[in-house]
Amino acid sequence: MNSDADGSGRGVDEPSVRLSPISYLVLGLIGLRGASTPYDLKRAAGRSISYFWPFPHSQLYSEPKRLTTAGLLAQQVEEGGRRRVLYSLTDAGRVALERWLRTAPQEIFEMRDTAVMQLFFSEFLSSGELVALAEQQIELYQKRLAVYQDILRTRSADGRERRMAPLRLGIALAETYVSFWREIADDPPPGP
Repeated sequence: MNSDADGSGRGVDEPSVRLSPISYLVLGLIGLRGASTPYDLKRAAGRSISYFWPFPHSQLYSEPKRLTTAGLLAQQVEEGGRRRVLYSLTDAGRVALERWLRTAPQEIFEMRDTAVMQLFFSEFLSSGELVALAEQQIELYQKRLAVYQDILRTRSADGRERRMAPLRLGIALAETYVSFWREIADDPPPGP
């Protein structure tokens, strides 16, 4: 960390605003895509990050303005037409993104799965109802697996192997969920 040259308690290169995961998502998408409108960011996130980091996409309209005020993004307004606002990374934005990427998270994956919570309380269900829950989960995860496999098939050879690595994790998780729920459906745990 750089010294506290400006008396603020921050290092010289540290942003003056608190950065959230959405801040880094915006910085990262713009870093990958280049100059982008909030709508461009929404479309890009919907085809990629939203599969493993769901968030309200409305934040993609307010966060670039906040990051511009903080000096991490620059904005350019089109002269004619719809006068779209394009945001691009500043040098400070790139530094903030790179600093965040070099700082490993100190938490583990947090599972918040309603069906797993229902399984926990399934003593209140009949075996048939539990099997129905499991079969519904199998169907949902098979559909998600098909989406992931389609993405892998259509986009894997475009030189973005690092960006595709989370997709491999998504496929492994979906396959694990299908296998887990298949075991529950085939051999439901006995009730009380």
